[in-house]
Order: sequence, then structure tokens, then C-alpha cells
Amino acid sequence: MPEGRQRLPYVPLGENGVRAIGFVCAGFFIVSCADAAVKWALPEVGIAAAMIWRGVFGALAVAVIAGFRDLRPRNTRLIAARSGLHTLVSAAYYGAWMLGMPLAESYAVSSAAPLMMTLLAVPLLGESFGWRRTISTTVGFLGVLIMLRPGGDLWRPETVMLLFAVAALALTRIWTRLLARTDRPETIAFWLMLAHIPAGLVLLPIFPGPVIIPALPVVAALVFLGLANGIAHALFARGFAMAPIYSLAPYEYTPLIWGGALGYLIWGNVPGWGTIAGAGVVIAAGLYNLHREQLRARERRLEARTVPAI
Repeated sequence: MPEGRQRLPYVPLGENGVRAIGFVCAGFFIVSCADAAVKWALPEVGIAAAMIWRGVFGALAVAVIAGFRDLRPRNTRLIAARSGLHTLVSAAYYGAWMLGMPLAESYAVSSAAPLMMTLLAVPLLGESFGWRRTISTTVGFLGVLIMLRPGGDLWRPETVMLLFAVAALALTRIWTRLLARTDRPETIAFWLMLAHIPAGLVLLPIFPGPVIIPALPVVAALVFLGLANGIAHALFARGFAMAPIYSLAPYEYTPLIWGGALGYLIWGNVPGWGTIAGAGVVIAAGLYNLHREQLRARERRLEARTVPAI
């Protein structure tokens, strides 16, 4: 080993870390099921009504899980901005699904979110990265271009809408890291869910549903949508409070698995090879960036343990 360099110690996650991974993976599975439910229900209820149902039952689920404790925000402006922006993200995804985009393909576009977070963290959090992460991030966006190639499965207008939504989603996750300094995770999740109610009411005249009173199976799907989102966000809050972000972020790609399976079982959708190849490049680049973040975290821990000689 070259002089002046030493192998960084491996730091196991421990029991809490394993539990955190379980919470996060369960949350992504539940969210994927909720997305499948709303995609199935959207043709009958429309975008706006789906957002209202999600807001009502999602906020109720978070409040129940939090034990109806004080959910008043501390950083009111940032919570309001984050919640409002996230409602636009929901509307964009619901619109794409309403137009027929398969779950797996929408999740493939979402795989660019960690790369966008890497870029946004520079101006918003004051973070920096070296040439390795610069190259890997560039390669990741080349993977996005592979997915968006002319004539491919994702060469469609709703993909452009989703790319803007993914950028907004990355921004809301950066804001989540800032809000963690002032507000409880349950508070952040509660107001995110609640914001979908007024947003849906505003959009109702623009995107009215085909029917006023949906059929009972559709009602059940919408109730599940709200409750599942509330439970999933509570699981995310618990998981990210128990382990470092870099150790859990790789599992953000698991919805690609669930979305592909659910899309095939319910609608018979099979992603094209170009979409799979492009998503693979994006995921590989994102995982490498997370690996570099983990190394930097170990370096900081090692430096903190070093006691200067007297």
C-alpha cells in the first residue's frame, strides 16, 4: 500500500441499520403498490380527485401513526414550499400514467433523481465533488439519453414532463435534509400529504373525473392509495432516522423491480431493452456516487477519531 495512505475501516451498520433497510425497502414496496392502485383508478376518477383521496387518507394515516401528537411545523415556509412542489410532482406522474405510461418506464425516468440530487447539493448544501463523481454523474446522464433516444419506448411527450418532475423531486429531497434540522419526520410527511387536498381542489375544474361517485373497487383502491402513502412515508421517516442516507439510498432503485413486476401482472407491460440498458447505466452511476459518499463519510469519522499528538 502506498505510503501516506491507509485502508479505511469498514463500519458495519449494526442492528439498527439492518432494521432501517427493512423499513425503507418495505416503504418502497408499499409506494409501488399504491402507484399501481392509482394508475388503475385514474381513468375513472381523474388526476385531481386522486390527489384529494391521497391527501385525506394519507394525512389521516400519518396522524394516527404519530399518535396525533403535535404536528405543527417549525420551518413553516420551507415545509409549505416542499409540500406544494411535491403536489406538482404527484400531478405530473398521475398525468403520465393517465396517458398510458407504464409504471416501470416512469420509474426508469425517476432513477435520475439521485444524480440530480448530487448536482443540486452543490449550490443548496455547499457540497462539492471531485473528478470521479463528475465523470460518473456525466455517464449517468448519458444513460438518460440512452433511454430518451429517438424512436425508443420513452420517446414520448410525457417523458419531458416527468423529467421536470424528477428535478423537482430531487429538490424536495434536498429540502427534506434541511428540514430534518428543525422538524420531526412525521410533521414533514403529514403536511406533504395534507397539501394534496387543496392542490386537488384547485385542479378539479381543469381535470374533472369522468364520474362523480366511483365504483366500490375504485374507492377501495383510492383509500389504499392514501393509507399506503401515509404508512410508507412513516416508514421512510423511521428508516432515515436510524441509519445514514448513503447506506439507504441504493434501495431507492427497488421500485424499478416492483414497478416492472406489477406492470406486467396487471397490464402486461414489458420495458424495452433500451429503457432497461439506459436505466442500468443511470443506476450504476448513482451507486458509484453513493459509494464515494460512503468513503467520504468514513474519512470524516477517521479524522474525528484521530487525536493530535501532544
